[in-house]
Parts: sequence; C-alpha cells; structure tokens
Amino acid sequence: MGSIEADPHRITDLIRLALEEDVADGDHSSLAAVPADRQERARLLVKQDGILAGVSAGIEVFREADPSLVIGQILHDGDAIRVGDIVLTVSGSARSILKAERLVLNIMQRMSGIATHTREMVSLIGDLPVKLLDTRKTTPNFRIFEKMATAVGGAHNHRMGLYDMIMLKDNHIDYAGGIEAAILKTRAYLTHTGKDLKIEIETRNLGEVDEVLRIGGVDIIMLDNFSPEDMREAVKRIGGRFETEASGNITKENIRRIAETGVDGISSGALTHQVKSLDLSLKAY
Repeated sequence: MGSIEADPHRITDLIRLALEEDVADGDHSSLAAVPADRQERARLLVKQDGILAGVSAGIEVFREADPSLVIGQILHDGDAIRVGDIVLTVSGSARSILKAERLVLNIMQRMSGIATHTREMVSLIGDLPVKLLDTRKTTPNFRIFEKMATAVGGAHNHRMGLYDMIMLKDNHIDYAGGIEAAILKTRAYLTHTGKDLKIEIETRNLGEVDEVLRIGGVDIIMLDNFSPEDMREAVKRIGGRFETEASGNITKENIRRIAETGVDGISSGALTHQVKSLDLSLKAY
C-alpha cells in the first residue's frame, strides 16, 4: 500500500481523449467569435477554501491544447487554498485558452474536492498508526487522477486495479465455494502463473476471521462492516500475523473510533465516489 507512480504517457493519452471528446471537429464558438490572432491572458482563481490538487494535470491540458501557451504556476498540489487565491496564469492564443478552459477546470475542481475531503479525514486520525486507503470506486477513465488526488490529500493508494493485487471479496468467496476453497485456489493460481501478488480476503464476522487464521496463506484480512468492538477483538485474535483493513461505511463521525481499534488500514470508497468538486474558475484579466 503506497502511492501510485502515475505514468505520464498514460495521463497525456487520457487528456488527449478528453480534449477530443470536447472539441471533436472544432470549438466553433471560439472559431466563430474570436479572431485567430487574438492574444489574451487568464488567471485560475480559487472560489472555495480547500486543498489544491491537479495543477500538473491542468498544465498538461494547456500544453496539449497549444504548446505555445505560457503558464505561470503560482500554487502547487497539496497547498491549502483560500477564496481569491491565484493558482496559475496562462497567456497566448485566446482560442487555445478557451479550448482548454473547461477540461482544466473539470479535472482540477474534482481532484481538489477529493484532496480536500481526504485531508479532512486524514486529520481525524493523523496521530494514530493507521493508514487511510482509497478504493476502486472511481470514475471510469479518471481513476489515475482521482488516486493522485487522494494521495495529495494524505491517503495511501490501495490497488490501482484488478491486476496488481488479489482481493477475495464476498462474491469471490461465494463463487469459489467458501473461504478455504478461495484461498487454496488462489495460492495454486499464483504458483501456476508465477505471479507475485498480495492476497487480501474479506471477512464479515469473527467466525470468518477464525477460519482465515486457521487456513492462513493470505497477506491482509479485511474486516468488513464490523462493529468497533468486534473489530478490536479481531485485531487481537489476528495478533499481527496479517495486516488488517477496516472497511464499510466509514464516516467522519466513526473513523476515529475505528482507527483506535488497532487496524493497520481503513479503506473508504467515499473518498472518491461521494465528493463534491471544489469551486475554481478561469477568468480573463
């Protein structure tokens, strides 16, 4: 569990696709109303307090829209921002600025909203030896940006996708024929394929925790929707043999109590799937 190493080529590819989606055969509003040789400048302004994220992605959008645009970066990812702050300036072709404007804002507003919420959650448990983890509950084709944002906010990236870790959740276990069958089949699969992947398994009660402890063969035990009392007991029974992860309905109101049970990590899908974008705007000056 750590932070993703975002492939810059992948980020560029996603930005190009997003620009193509938005522009298609032309930004006809700008082509119609703005002279081709018009040079202008704009400032990216903060309209809501929070934590800034997505600056590098926003700059890449401007570069993809027009490499000749001149960017003046003032603030950086992770900075605490206040209403009225200026994040960056951009100058050059007016048409190019207009072409990039909405995509820059869409990316940076959402990433900043995620980073802001994540930082708030991290601040509630920051003095305890526990990691806040993100999940795969992300926007399709926007996962890299959302996981970059949770990392800016102070969380740790869990698995990036289905390919970089094995997580045996309730449906996997049921389809496999139970906890023991799921674990044994997974161990055999890893031996057969030669893959070196961590195994995490979900448990729904203390009885399932005991079953996993009997079988072994995993790296992380997820404690899904456990009460704080049962979670504390599960951590005690596991006794450090495996990493532990709390999951399910994590809120600002209960995250501290869950962290105090002694779990190693707390995963929250709400970091990415229930977040409101932070208000930013791009204004000519």
